[in-house]
Amino acid sequence: MTKTPEQEALAEAAEQLTRTMEKTRIAEYVEYLEHPGKLLWTNFLIGIARGLGSTIGLAIVLGILVYFLQNIITLNLPLISDWIADFITMIQNNYNIGRTI
Repeated sequence: MTKTPEQEALAEAAEQLTRTMEKTRIAEYVEYLEHPGKLLWTNFLIGIARGLGSTIGLAIVLGILVYFLQNIITLNLPLISDWIADFITMIQNNYNIGRTI
């Protein structure tokens, strides 16, 4: 049985629509709509992972920064060392004030 040009065009359009739907993961989206608890759980876990990753990343960056600042202080550069020492003292004082409250 031969297909007419209209049937071939319709089959090609259906195939293209199927490929587009697979690329956009429409089935997963529909599943989330049918089960909103799954969507909430997934987003909750993603939020925890982002928060934990940000916290760990910030701790590493600040640790490296403090390490280099301490090395600069030990070099005893005239203006920079004094400024950094005052800055660290100010941070420690603010930290201690916050702990006493």
